[in-house]
Amino acid sequence: MEFLNKRCLAVLLISQLTIAQTVTIINDPSIVAQEKRNVFQKWGDWKPTAKRFLGINTNVAYASVWGWMAPSQNRDYKNGKDIRPLKPTGLQNQRYLLLLEEEADAKKIEVESDSIAKRKLADFMHMTPITVDADPLWLLYYKRMLTPLKNFPDEPVNYMEWGFKNQESFELAQSLGDLKSLKEQLDMAKDKYQIARSADMPRGKRFLLYHEALMEWRDFLSNLRRYREKGITLLEINKLWAKMKKSEKNIPQMEGDVAIVKQVMAQYKDKF
Repeated sequence: MEFLNKRCLAVLLISQLTIAQTVTIINDPSIVAQEKRNVFQKWGDWKPTAKRFLGINTNVAYASVWGWMAPSQNRDYKNGKDIRPLKPTGLQNQRYLLLLEEEADAKKIEVESDSIAKRKLADFMHMTPITVDADPLWLLYYKRMLTPLKNFPDEPVNYMEWGFKNQESFELAQSLGDLKSLKEQLDMAKDKYQIARSADMPRGKRFLLYHEALMEWRDFLSNLRRYREKGITLLEINKLWAKMKKSEKNIPQMEGDVAIVKQVMAQYKDKF
């Protein structure tokens, strides 16, 4: 059994050696010459030399490729100028230099594009209404001052929504036309507020609109307060007038001088 195992192992080793391939380093002078003339070696050492007898070419292959039987382009290539692409002034090195210049230009353009993009983003953040809620000046002042304007009804219909004390004063202001002017002021203030909150505009212009809306709102509140007080005063005057008219019935009517004399004589006629 042990002998059989040894024989099998020997057969396997022999088969592996038979199947294995050997690697041969190829040193082809033509390939080496091509590498030299393409990369860094001087021009001309690659040129083949024909076998000659008494100065006469005896190699037909050479004559058909490089000699008098060869095409003109082959002879021009052999006898022409140095066209190594990787020589110091070669075409490939020129391409490399041009590529480096283009990379530098591309980096400059990238920096400029980034700067433009950042500027555009800054301008967008400066003008867009998306970020108005995060503006420090809005948070510190205008939000608190303009929240009452925002919460005031767009179309107030009764005395409670308008802020009047009672229905009578509301109806009086409505009959006098005060509510119409108040509604115009309210609409103007709300329009400026909505434009400032929703339109694209520079930050400075946005806060100017905030300020204008705030001034309109304050004028509206001042006029509303004045109309309320005027309504209350007119109602009190009407009540006093009605009360006076009611009390006029109990006031004796003044008589003329003749009637007064007759009344006195009638009263004292028995005493004289």
